[in-house]
Amino acid sequence: MPLTWSGLSQPARGHLAMLAFSALVAGSFSLGVLAAPHIDPGALSVVRFVLAGVLVGTAALATTGIPRTAFAAPWRYLVLGGLLGSYFVLMFEGLKTAPPVAAAAVFTLTPVMAAGFGWLFLRQRLTGRMALALIIGGLGALWVIFRADLQALLAMEIGRGEVIYFVGCIAHAAYAPLVRKLNRGEPAVVFTFGMMLAGTLLLALYAWPAVLATDWAALPGVVWVTLIYVAVAASAMTFVLLQYATLRLPAAKVMAYTYLVPSWVILWEILLHGAVPAGLVLAGVAMTMLALGLLLKE
Repeated sequence: MPLTWSGLSQPARGHLAMLAFSALVAGSFSLGVLAAPHIDPGALSVVRFVLAGVLVGTAALATTGIPRTAFAAPWRYLVLGGLLGSYFVLMFEGLKTAPPVAAAAVFTLTPVMAAGFGWLFLRQRLTGRMALALIIGGLGALWVIFRADLQALLAMEIGRGEVIYFVGCIAHAAYAPLVRKLNRGEPAVVFTFGMMLAGTLLLALYAWPAVLATDWAALPGVVWVTLIYVAVAASAMTFVLLQYATLRLPAAKVMAYTYLVPSWVILWEILLHGAVPAGLVLAGVAMTMLALGLLLKE
């Protein structure tokens, strides 16, 4: 008898949502590296939020509707929109110099930080196995970030782009448990829409001069391809998937799926550029996959 969506438990649905999330997010690294030199990160993020907001808002109206009660305590959306907006601006700023696989490895450090924020905001506690998994995953991520160069690791030679993106990942890690804390029963798509409205407002206040200064007609095609992808697949869809999963899983398990992102990015890089990483780098990827298995084990 085939397993249907209705036959899945709520945690199982959360796991499937995060599996899709990790696959979609990965594409933004490979495409982002190509687009980042051609456009200001703030300007790109404003348009990204506007396009994604229209999509999510339309989906909300067509499904659950958007009740007035959803906008009670609007400060909640400002907090979440500010965190996620900061993440995306810093991501594209970092991708100007950080290689896509290294940036994806930085992203895999978010489960450790999410576990800390999960305890701070929700008092979610780690088991011994989860702590071990986070340590293994963090070490694997560092191995990829330093490109399997032990001398670089010992000397802590970290690129500027990786540092910038790491700051953004702190904001992303705080976002996951705060969704669960601040949600008051609103459906995921409605709560996402509120966050995106607030995020668009904050980003516009920050980056409006850059939006006006951008010669949109002269941008190369790769920027528009990236913009459409990040707005639809890596924003509208992933925002809803992340909101959906965080209401069903602990923050550390939600962020555990970031351990899959470097593997997806490697596949993207092979497909787009034929770039196969060194075998020693793949050892770090294998460690992050082991960490994912440990974190998801009940």
